[in-house]
Amino acid sequence: MDYSRFFSDDVPSFMRSPVREIFRKVDLSAIFSFAGGYPSAETFPLDGMGALAEAVVRKYGAKSMQYGATQGVPELRELIARRNGVSIENVQITTSSQQGIDVCTRILANPGDVVEVTAPTYLGALQSFRAYRAEAVTEEGLAGRKPKFFYVIPDFGNPSGETMTLEERKDLVERARREDFLIVEDSPYRELRYEGEDVPTIYSLAPERTLHLGSFSKVFAPGFRLGWILGPQELLEQIYICKQALDLCPPVFDQYMAAEFLGSGELDRNLLKTRELYRGRRDIMLGLLEKYMPEGVTWTHPEGGLFLFVTLPEGVDTVKMYDTALSEGVAYVAGSFFFADGSHCNTMRLNFSYIDMDRMEPGVKLLSDVIRRSL
Repeated sequence: MDYSRFFSDDVPSFMRSPVREIFRKVDLSAIFSFAGGYPSAETFPLDGMGALAEAVVRKYGAKSMQYGATQGVPELRELIARRNGVSIENVQITTSSQQGIDVCTRILANPGDVVEVTAPTYLGALQSFRAYRAEAVTEEGLAGRKPKFFYVIPDFGNPSGETMTLEERKDLVERARREDFLIVEDSPYRELRYEGEDVPTIYSLAPERTLHLGSFSKVFAPGFRLGWILGPQELLEQIYICKQALDLCPPVFDQYMAAEFLGSGELDRNLLKTRELYRGRRDIMLGLLEKYMPEGVTWTHPEGGLFLFVTLPEGVDTVKMYDTALSEGVAYVAGSFFFADGSHCNTMRLNFSYIDMDRMEPGVKLLSDVIRRSL
C-alpha cells in the first residue's frame, strides 16, 4: 500500500541522521567507533544510583512518579537557577537538550524563515530547522536577509571542538542587537573544559535576546533525557505552551534524580573525574593522530568537549570513503553532514570520549591507513 498520500507537507523535509543510521545498522562493540557523541559509561555514577533512587522515593514518595509541572519540578529548576545565577522564572526543563533546539525552532521559525548557523554546526540542529522548513545559512549566505535567530554552540562546538572567544561573543551580541535577531546558545559541553579559562556565556552578555540550552546528558546520564533552557520569561512562556502539546511534562522521576545528584554535590564531584578521564583521552587521540595520520591531514585541538574535526587534502570525499572504512572495522562521521550546504566533503568528526583507551590506538591506526590509501 502506498501511504505517501497520507503524509503531511512536512514529511519531505525530515532529514535522516547518518549518525543514527550507523547505530541502527552496526554493533558498535564490534568495530572501532569514533562516530557517536556518546559519553563514556565510566562517567556514569552507577555505584550510587541505587542509593540515589532510594533517596528520591523516601523524600518525594508518590510525587516522584506522578505527572509534574510542564516547566519542570521546582526543586530542579531552583538548583539550576542558583547554579546559573538567574531566577527560577527564567528556567524551563526540557526532555533533552535536543528538544530544546526543537521547541525554540518551533516557536520562532516559520517555513521560509532564515536561521543563521556557523560552518560547521550541529547536525541535530540542522534536522530541526529543516523539519520546520526553515532555511539554515551562514552569514555569507544571508544575501541581505535577516535571520530569525542565530544558532551556535560557543563552547567546544559539535563537530569542530572549537570555542568562541569573548570578543567573538561580544561581536555577535552587538550584531544581534543592531540587526534585531535572537540567539539560541546550545551549551551541552560547557562544563567539560580540560584546559584554559571559562568564557562568559552569550546569555550572560545578552539575557534579553538569548535562549541558553543546557543538558545533563554529558555530565550525568544521557538516558535520563533531561535538559533545560534559560531565557526571558516571555519566550519561555511560549515554550511552556508548546511543550504542553509535546510531552505535558519532562520525566518527573528523572528530574528528582537529577535534583538529588546536583543538590548533594555529587554532580561536581563526578565532573572532576569525568574531566580527568576525557582530558586523558583527548591527549591520547591528539598524540595518535600526530603519530599515524599521513602528511596533509590536519585537525582541531579542542580545550574541552567530546570531539575534534579532521580535514583531509582536497579531493578526498569522506562520504564515499565511509563504506570502505566501515567494512574494515572503523567508523567516523563525514564532515559534510555538519555544513548547511553539504560542502567540505574532505572533513570528518571524531569522538574521543566513547572508545576504550586500549582500543584507541589500533582504531586511529586503522583509520589512518584507510585515509592514506584514499589520497
